[in-house]
Amino acid sequence: MVRVPRTDPPRLGAATRPRLLTALLAVAVLTTTTAASCSDDESPVTLAAAARAAVSEVIDAPATVVARSAATLTAPSDGTLVSLRVQPGQRVKRGQVLAVLDSPAARDRLRQAKRALTAAERAGRTGGGGADLRGGLRGTDKAADETYAAARAAADRISDPKLRDALLLQVRTAQQRYDSAARAADQALRAVQRGVSNLNSAVGALSAAQRLQARQAYDLAKAAVDALTLRAPIAGVVQPGGTAAGGVSPEALAGLLGGGAAAGLDPSVLGPAPAGPPPGVDVAVPEGARVTAGSPVLTIVDTGELGLLAEVDETDVLLVRAGLTAAVELDAVTGATYDATVRSVDVLPVSSARGGVSYRVRLTLGPGRFGEAEPAPAPRPGMNAVVRLRVREAADAITVPASAVFSADGRDTVWVVRDGRADRAPVTLGVQGQDLVQIVSGVQAGDRIVVRGTDQVRDGQEVR
Repeated sequence: MVRVPRTDPPRLGAATRPRLLTALLAVAVLTTTTAASCSDDESPVTLAAAARAAVSEVIDAPATVVARSAATLTAPSDGTLVSLRVQPGQRVKRGQVLAVLDSPAARDRLRQAKRALTAAERAGRTGGGGADLRGGLRGTDKAADETYAAARAAADRISDPKLRDALLLQVRTAQQRYDSAARAADQALRAVQRGVSNLNSAVGALSAAQRLQARQAYDLAKAAVDALTLRAPIAGVVQPGGTAAGGVSPEALAGLLGGGAAAGLDPSVLGPAPAGPPPGVDVAVPEGARVTAGSPVLTIVDTGELGLLAEVDETDVLLVRAGLTAAVELDAVTGATYDATVRSVDVLPVSSARGGVSYRVRLTLGPGRFGEAEPAPAPRPGMNAVVRLRVREAADAITVPASAVFSADGRDTVWVVRDGRADRAPVTLGVQGQDLVQIVSGVQAGDRIVVRGTDQVRDGQEVR
């Protein structure tokens, strides 16, 4: 099997640009002759007849097998992995408990918040609050700010985006509720100072704000402790560590996918991967090991539906659309062909390795086979592939060999031999295969065409 090198092909004129394509060649070579003006050491001028044949245009693009999604679970705070409920390679369901961490700091914050809540509720029942109401409000405001800042920092260290977003929403909602209660307490204090309200109303408003702040601090501290139980946000297969396992940088792993995402994972479903350990260090975190906030513990990879992420050059991408079928060959599975279907084409470009412009094409990867019947093994995310996109086909087209077409005066042109003399004929091309191209206008079936030595022919030259 011939492998297509992972480099951008040279770009020539639109009419003569070679494509790595397949086509059905059905051209009968009629005569081979040397033009009278050619010397003995020149290549002969070869003629063939334009014929009707099937032709297909295929675009080859480098690609990478990608998983549908992946989620890395990180430690929400410094602590110890006290329980690991799964093994590498195990399939898990969404919501399943995977690991439990213990964080003395998080549990200490919860105990402190519980004591503060108890004290605030007791003070509210006894009507406490003290004489320095303004100082009490300032202290409550400071405690609230510290609570929200700590809760946001803890939420930011949670890798599960849904859980993280839920906790951040809880923090924002809590802060909005407290701000409303604090404004009410401040207005009550101002009313007392102006003599338009009694002291009891101000004490009640301040007590309400303090109880609310204490309740929110407790709820947020409890949420941080609850987050120490790591649950699978998606169904999939477990692997230790994060997506940048083994100490290889995400950029190096990404390959064709571009910076910021690990190989085998679609960058649209991932945030930046956390850095891994040095090369040669096992990324698995054993039970009893210490972990720091933000360090990856486990990754869940959803392999239920594999896809492909291909990069198509800007000169070809306008021919690609959703629904096109493709044949796929993997470097890792010699002799097998896999089916694929285009799902979408990205709107924004990416830079190729050689500085050109290309566009990501996303495909659904189907089953593979050896020959006609034997099934091929399921690939793994990150494997390299070549995608052959069948972009255009013509079943009964007027065709000439691709070597017959050249550019003259900015037009695609062929030499047509009429009455034994060469006549330059501008043509309109349709489907362009590797060996054959479709002629939409300018040539009729049966016309004799110069297919070799076009650079040696002059207009009106005798060609037999």
